[in-house]
Amino acid sequence: MTISKKFIPSLFTILNAFCGFMSVIYSSHSEYNQAIFFIFYAAIFDVLDGMVARILHTSSDFGVELDSLSDVVSFGFAPSFLIYNFFFKDYDELGIFVSSMVLAFSAIRLARFNISLTGYSKEVFYGIPVPMSALVLCSYVMFYHNIIFSKQVSEVMIFALTIMVSILMVSKFRFPALPSFNKQGLKANPVYFALLLAGGILIIVTKGYAIFPITIGYILYGIVNTFIPVKQKTKVRH
Repeated sequence: MTISKKFIPSLFTILNAFCGFMSVIYSSHSEYNQAIFFIFYAAIFDVLDGMVARILHTSSDFGVELDSLSDVVSFGFAPSFLIYNFFFKDYDELGIFVSSMVLAFSAIRLARFNISLTGYSKEVFYGIPVPMSALVLCSYVMFYHNIIFSKQVSEVMIFALTIMVSILMVSKFRFPALPSFNKQGLKANPVYFALLLAGGILIIVTKGYAIFPITIGYILYGIVNTFIPVKQKTKVRH
């Protein structure tokens, strides 16, 4: 039995959703580091399915819809469930409401993206990508909450970050998308690739601690670039 190459990217997408499911299982058992690792794994598969689709020239409406459904599981429901169990369950109804914002706004973000595909560009996003919001929260919980900051500051931080990333997902701020990983993409975006390489090395060297400041830097860049845009020929991806 052979698998058509057009289904190969979908295999990575399914692995993305599976990692989200595994994250929920670990969160339900209060094994939060493992839950976060599976969200990180989901982010890797999310990048790979797009890369493979472009390499094989197999992008399709089916793939887009499947990717969005998987992203809702891995970067919407899984982090919402994680931060509720990890922190917000002590705040009763308020905790339920705030933690559910990540799920609700990620679903809105992805639905808006799917109905805006006509004429989109792969260079710029409106609103932070859904995986980015999950990475911000997960990296903060794993490496900084009640570790770098005091308990009082940590409580304010997790509230502020959860609300911030939720709103930013449906905002009109412009954020750069990953360039195509090919010769044309490298030639068109050499600085971007250098930054990605430096960021990857920094994450490895710091054993993950750099993920949070890097994601915050990405968000700040997008906000500043919205008001003071870097001169470049880009179309907008919703």
